[in-house]
Amino acid sequence: MTGPAGPSSSRGAPAGAADLRAALHGVRALVLDADGVLVMRGVALPGAPEALAHLEERGIPYRVATNISSLHRETLATRFGRMGLPIPAERIVTALSATVEDVRRTYPGRPVFVLTHPDGLREFGDLPRLTPEDVDADGATAAAVVFGDADRDLSYENLDRAFRLVRRGAELIAMHRNGWWYTAKGETIDTGSFVAAIEYATGVRARVTGKPGRAMFRTAFRGLAADLAATGGPPLRRAEVAMVGDHAPQDIAGAHRAGLRGILVLTGRTAEGEVAGLRGARVPEAVAATLGDVVAALT
Repeated sequence: MTGPAGPSSSRGAPAGAADLRAALHGVRALVLDADGVLVMRGVALPGAPEALAHLEERGIPYRVATNISSLHRETLATRFGRMGLPIPAERIVTALSATVEDVRRTYPGRPVFVLTHPDGLREFGDLPRLTPEDVDADGATAAAVVFGDADRDLSYENLDRAFRLVRRGAELIAMHRNGWWYTAKGETIDTGSFVAAIEYATGVRARVTGKPGRAMFRTAFRGLAADLAATGGPPLRRAEVAMVGDHAPQDIAGAHRAGLRGILVLTGRTAEGEVAGLRGARVPEAVAATLGDVVAALT
């Protein structure tokens, strides 16, 4: 679903309070991006803790949906807490946790080869996985090769192992396709660049389970629907959920493809002057200056 932005947001400037309220009319739950909405370069954005507190006070359910694919949700919740953002682990959906759910449903009992940080591997629990040594065995196969943020484990040797498995029929799964992201060191190359290399070498297109793929939005929606069902309210509809993000290609387009609304905030990757150039599914229902403005506009 794609809704045209309001009159002021269509020019790139943040929508006024009335336009923002209109764009959010009927919204009962939120999906929040992390980087660029709640945090930036490891620090909570101004007003983000207060915005989450207001959601809690008003009983509006939310999920934090982030393409982080190297950390277990408990580790991420601890990090958020140190930034002054007390977000329970069960309210966090990562590209990693969405991928685990997808793999569990798609390949029950079949082994996969996963490249991600050791802490992130904890999310896979008892799901069968191949080690690098397993892959080196003659004729080794896997149901899928899964790429996450593996840092130093994105080595030539592991890329070659992934290449061989895909050539033998394994599905290629990318937790996300980010080419780069912001870290404390500044702009840093990201996993999507390595996924592109395997795609080029094998001629196989990766299926994305994180944003803007549908798997992450489905996981977030199921959690929000369960939250509202527990209160005895009417069943949640997808159009009653708004994704608040800072990156139109991932957050807004992904939300629209999943049937959610999309609200763009200007605290992250998208500058005000870039909004007017957005087209198609990337056009948000509204543009807001901050997450706090979005929360204040919920009726």
